[in-house]
Amino acid sequence: MPVDGIFSSTVDVLSKSIDLRAKNHNLVSANIANAETPNYVPKALSFEKELQGAIKGGGKGAPSVTHSRHIPLKGASAKLESVQGRVVETPSKTPGKDGNAVEVENEMGRMVENQIMYNASVQMLNKKFEGLRNAMKVGN
Repeated sequence: MPVDGIFSSTVDVLSKSIDLRAKNHNLVSANIANAETPNYVPKALSFEKELQGAIKGGGKGAPSVTHSRHIPLKGASAKLESVQGRVVETPSKTPGKDGNAVEVENEMGRMVENQIMYNASVQMLNKKFEGLRNAMKVGN
């Protein structure tokens, strides 16, 4: 029996969210590690809108533009599997004298927020699997 469809796309969305949050965590960690590196510009992974678009577009089955010269379909969004996020630079408004644009306090705040969202996604995914375990116990 195929596992696809047991939870609709919820498990796929939560898994993708966890993956993207882990990538974002790595970028924020690198920003903090480079707080003293001259001319370093902090980076972040922007993926929320892309993920929302894939969810609203139907996730797996939604058509997507696979080449820049393709004609975009109205209302079409990226498939859930293809959501990768986009690395964007997030410089501070007042870089240091050495050109470093990392504000450690902001980065720590972003890391905490990302960690909370990561933990929430893991907990929701765990609840989904717990429900499946309970359903299998009842079936025996």
